[in-house]
Amino acid sequence: MDTTQRSRLGLGLLLILAGILITAYQFIPGFKTFFDFQYSWPISILAVGAALLVIGLLTGAPDMAVPACIVAGTGAILYWQNLTGDYASWAYAWTLYPGFAGLGVIIASLFKPGQRKKALEGLNSLFVSAVLFLVAASLFGPLKLFGPYWPLLLILFGLYLIVRSLFKSKS
Repeated sequence: MDTTQRSRLGLGLLLILAGILITAYQFIPGFKTFFDFQYSWPISILAVGAALLVIGLLTGAPDMAVPACIVAGTGAILYWQNLTGDYASWAYAWTLYPGFAGLGVIIASLFKPGQRKKALEGLNSLFVSAVLFLVAASLFGPLKLFGPYWPLLLILFGLYLIVRSLFKSKS
């Protein structure tokens, strides 16, 4: 299957999925309340991220997984904020973006042969994002898991980077 055929197949699948969702929205009452625009408008951003991923995979461009995960991650953050009204969470939610990119790198590496090193780089981005999120959420947000000891996360992360740099292979 060449790129043009994959593109047409991907577009056809997206149109069918959109038609099914719109039909279900019109005729299934429970579906309509789930997609109440007042609370779920960020689902459209999640859908754009999913569409980018599907298009990238069907057209043979798995690297599209990186922007797809970033867009979908933005939609997930906005959905959470819209649902809870916690828009101040942007003070620490931005730290999730390296993780979104890392997840995209991991997904892309699954569809490309010989990309083990890229997958490990994606895992590294996820780890960095998790540490940044814990620190920022402890400092600016509601996460009081570490109390006044949150700077220990910075120390542990620094030690991790030092150990990693000392034992990194010379390849």
